[in-house]
Parts: sequence; structure tokens; C-alpha cells
Amino acid sequence: MRPMFVFLTAKLLNKGVVNERTYRGASVIELIHTATLVHDDVVDESNKRRGFFSINALWKNKIAVLVGDYLLSKGLLLSIDNNDFDLLKIISVAVREMSEGELLQIEKARRLDITEDVYYEIIRQKTATLIAACCSLGACSVKPESADVEIFRKFGELCGMAFQIKDDLFDYGAKKIGKPTGIDIKEQKMTLPLIYALNHCTKKEKNWVINSIKNHNKDKQRVKEVISFVKEKGGLDYAVSKMLEYRDEALELLSIYPESDYKAALELMVNYVVDRKK
Repeated sequence: MRPMFVFLTAKLLNKGVVNERTYRGASVIELIHTATLVHDDVVDESNKRRGFFSINALWKNKIAVLVGDYLLSKGLLLSIDNNDFDLLKIISVAVREMSEGELLQIEKARRLDITEDVYYEIIRQKTATLIAACCSLGACSVKPESADVEIFRKFGELCGMAFQIKDDLFDYGAKKIGKPTGIDIKEQKMTLPLIYALNHCTKKEKNWVINSIKNHNKDKQRVKEVISFVKEKGGLDYAVSKMLEYRDEALELLSIYPESDYKAALELMVNYVVDRKK
């Protein structure tokens, strides 16, 4: 999905033509993204990645960290070796922000005091910044130093925000996706539906929810009760409405460009982000 954003953005801006820089930009994104996934599995102590054993499960953390570092360096060197320093800056900023977002989430998770604004900042940095980098890389590869680079950075960021809110909705069983619900609650992650519910309940209800997440997050029945509470308080409906706002803002940015197959494909990508089933 991420390289598709790179290529479609470049083609929209350059009458369907891409160049070697576009290919390198897409390659760098995949290398960097894979590196972050390898490191994420170490941080999260996860033994599975997309149905397969993770690197840390097969060869332990030391090897996994080194493999992630290797992929990161390969991505950065691909830009340096070809003097793509403008592309390198875009991806380097994204890596920094992803790290900052992860650290911010860890800091806030300890106290379970995430506000709605902090939540948006966390998902902007953790998720949206990489999709923003994809779109700005695509634009920069064919139209460096143009206003389009910033327009498509914002477009990608809006898509990424909608993407993460959709992911958070899956945890509440909004759709049948073949995986257990309540994972975020068990991991004490404060997502938008839960934050909204906590902002619209009594002090007694809030204390019960916080206690459930802190001390009873392994109790399946208690987790189900928290999920039901969030639904009753309108947390899911609110999250859906915010997700659609981000989608509409992204589509509005695209509307300034002339019609083309590439614009239509990007519009499909934006709608896929909010309509996907997994």
C-alpha cells in the first residue's frame, strides 16, 4: 500500500510518468517500514508478524535488532549513494517522528491519562507520518521544491490518521475480521473510542473503567464489559465520525487537481482506508 502512494502521487503530478527517483523513493519506504516492523516486534515482544514467526521469535532479540538496523541503513544509503538528499530528509523526519510517537504512547500508557489531542498526536507520529512521507516522496521525486510536496505530505497524513482510527475500531469488533477483540484494552492502549467514553461518563464509571484496564485487563469477561460500555457511550460512533472527517479532508485536497486515472486511484485508496475489512 505504501509504495502505491509513492507511485500514484508521482504519476498524478507528472502526467503518468515516473523516474528512477520515484522507484528509489518507493524502495526506501519499504526498507524503512520493514525495519520499523522488525523493531516493533522486539518492543512488543510479539512472536508473530502477518501469520509467520517474527525474526525475534526465530533468532531472539539481538539478531532482530541487528536485522532492523541493517534494513534501516540500506534504506538510508540508497538515498545517499544517489544524492537523493531531499528524499533522505523526508524519510529521516518520518523515522524521528515515529520514534517520538512510540515514546509518547509508552509515557502516557503508564498513567492512562491520554487526552483526545494527545491521542491524535500519537497516531500522527506513529502511523500517519509514514504515509505522509510516501506521498511527499512521490511528489518530491518528480517535482522537487514545489508546493505539491507539502500538499501531498498533508494528504498522506490525513489518510494515515483515518487509517489508524479504523484500526482502533477493529478492536471493538465493529466488523468481523477473524481476530480477537479487546487486544488494545489488554495492552492498556488508550484509543479514541475509549477516550471519548471516558470523557462522557460519571466519575464512578470512569474509575471502574480505569481499574478494569489497569488491574483486570486479562479477565475476558471484564474486557467484554468495557467494550460494551464504550459502545453504549457512543465511543464507536464518535470515532467513525472523526475518521470520516479525515477522509473528507484528504479528498478535498485531491479535488484541486485535474481528473485522471491516478487521481481516481488515489481517491479509491482513501476510501479503501476507511472501508477495509481488516
